[in-house]
Amino acid sequence: MMVRTDRFSLKNVVCALAIGFCFSSTHAADLLNCSTEHSSFVSKKICSSHFQEQRHELNNKFLVAYLVSDAPVKLLYDTQMSWLNRLQQCKSQNCINQQFSIREDDLNFYTSLNQSLTQHFLKFEHGKISSQPIHLQVHQLNKDKIKVEGIAYRNPNNRTDRQTISFLAYTAPEKKNQIYDNEHDCQYDFNFQKSILVVKTEQKGCERFSGVYRLYD
Repeated sequence: MMVRTDRFSLKNVVCALAIGFCFSSTHAADLLNCSTEHSSFVSKKICSSHFQEQRHELNNKFLVAYLVSDAPVKLLYDTQMSWLNRLQQCKSQNCINQQFSIREDDLNFYTSLNQSLTQHFLKFEHGKISSQPIHLQVHQLNKDKIKVEGIAYRNPNNRTDRQTISFLAYTAPEKKNQIYDNEHDCQYDFNFQKSILVVKTEQKGCERFSGVYRLYD
């Protein structure tokens, strides 16, 4: 995958100025919604002056990703909402700091790489993003090689090494229905159905990545 070198179109420049004006406002367009009073531990923390710089930095990164990335806009917003839900589960300031860092890394990823060579899938349950979110990405590395990677999010209050579970596989385009996860020695059946991906496995201990995923395009 290549780093994007495209220049902004006039439309994007106008959009950047308009959105940038909103982002510069004290309350408007605050993706962390600090314009009203909050009672939860997390809301009080992230809306305090201590996190002001981090809030603005995250808002700016989201704006850049919105303007530059080839990733679907709906994906940016849905992953943002999913991240906010995880953030609200934090019970310590250290957890909040870690979640800010994770989201910044995600937005940097969307901004820096050519997302047109990647298909993004989020796990859905009962018509909504799974309460334990899973993000799968199918990267077309070249005409003969595909990389499948994913991340399953767990409780953000866990130890750092237990907050997520990773997924990694390499295959060929003609073999992308049979996927072997190198991270955990798990075999999966990938059934691509237009905008839906159904993942199944018969191996015990490998069920976490099973389920129905929605394609973002």
